[in-house]
Amino acid sequence: MANDMTTGSPLKRILAFCAPLLVGNLFQQFYNLADSILVGRILGVKAFAAVGSTGALSFLILGFALGICSGFAIPVSQSFGAGDIEGLKRRCGQLVWLGVGFSAAITALTFFLTDDILRWTNTPEEIFDDAYTYIFIVFMGTGATILYNLTSAVLRAIGDSRTPLHFLIAAVTVNVVLDILFMKALHFGVEGAAWATVLSQLLSGLLCLRFIHKKMPVLCLTREELAFSWRSSKYILSIGVPMGLQFSITAVGSIILQSAVNGLGASAVAAVSAASRVHNIVQAPLDTSGMGMATYCGQNLGAAQPARIRRGIADMCLLDGTYCAIALLVNAFFGTTIATLFIDDGEIAILRMVEQYLIIQSIFYPALAVIYIFRNGLQGMGFSRQAMLAGVFELVARVLVAFGFVGRFGFDAVCYANPTAWIFADAVLIFLYVRAMRKLEDQLKTAPGWFTMYRLKKVHH
Repeated sequence: MANDMTTGSPLKRILAFCAPLLVGNLFQQFYNLADSILVGRILGVKAFAAVGSTGALSFLILGFALGICSGFAIPVSQSFGAGDIEGLKRRCGQLVWLGVGFSAAITALTFFLTDDILRWTNTPEEIFDDAYTYIFIVFMGTGATILYNLTSAVLRAIGDSRTPLHFLIAAVTVNVVLDILFMKALHFGVEGAAWATVLSQLLSGLLCLRFIHKKMPVLCLTREELAFSWRSSKYILSIGVPMGLQFSITAVGSIILQSAVNGLGASAVAAVSAASRVHNIVQAPLDTSGMGMATYCGQNLGAAQPARIRRGIADMCLLDGTYCAIALLVNAFFGTTIATLFIDDGEIAILRMVEQYLIIQSIFYPALAVIYIFRNGLQGMGFSRQAMLAGVFELVARVLVAFGFVGRFGFDAVCYANPTAWIFADAVLIFLYVRAMRKLEDQLKTAPGWFTMYRLKKVHH
């Protein structure tokens, strides 16, 4: 069901939209958790470290795919907020072509470069074969990943955050069943975990596509609306590609840091892998608030309501600040307990590193919350290229820590790498947000029709 976020209480509208997103985000994490728990318990610590060592590389490639899908849907949310159904349909028609094109390009690129990238990042030889097998299969399923993320992003763009959740829950259930079947019953090893992930992503994407065809006439397209138009696609690309690059630039820093962690040995790799999975669960509400802000700001930009954008962002900052205190307590008291889902409780040294990593990350969660809210808000308002600068600053920070401090301070430096990157990014994002809001408010005063006409003309070229 479509949801107009341009009226009513901003906080209530955002929370109503974000609630299904949060559940979906947690279930999305369960994709990774299911693989990790079952790999660690069925195949052992080395196999778990192998899968975990591919996290940064996966974020580089699949993060780019996720970013472009989210970005491609922002013009759809702007058209919806402006009440321009014709423009919405034309933009959706371009998404079909762009989704197919990027799926083919990413699959071809990773087919040839996966081995080289794993070696560039110093993946330990003892886990290299399993790491390559797992991530190569996942990369070959990029088309399935883009199908689900693009269809679900379009549904969210018009305010429907519930339907993608229903299909994701079904897919996660299938993923767990296939994990057990492939790894335990059929003894496929890490290859089975990879195939389970790809097939379950494909299922969720097909279910979203079927729902759109059967239940969402506003998204059903005619042959004319499906016709490719470079002029229409150009504006979509101008938002989607910077968002994808934002993810990838951040991931490059993570890969460089992962390379430094790999140099500390398999125990450090396992500790960071386990702690990162706990972190991903606990910080999911912060991530979700950012996802909600992209749609909220996009719709309200289309409706020419910058004051409403400002109020929504302020409300979410207060709410996320409260949650950060709760997250710190969760990680401090329950973080290592959750980590034993992946690491045997007899691995005392590794679990101590997990605890250290999680507590330090948690202290700096407010800085992470600022990134999610302001970066996604800027992207929703159409300032994707500007927001990408935050990713550059994150990259610089992680490179400085990886090359300047990990060799000297070891695992202690690894624990402070992400917080340092978050602070660097915040300095840029706050400045960009203040400047962007002033620009939009000034343009609204001098040209009230600027918001809608500027966006619509991009469609009707």
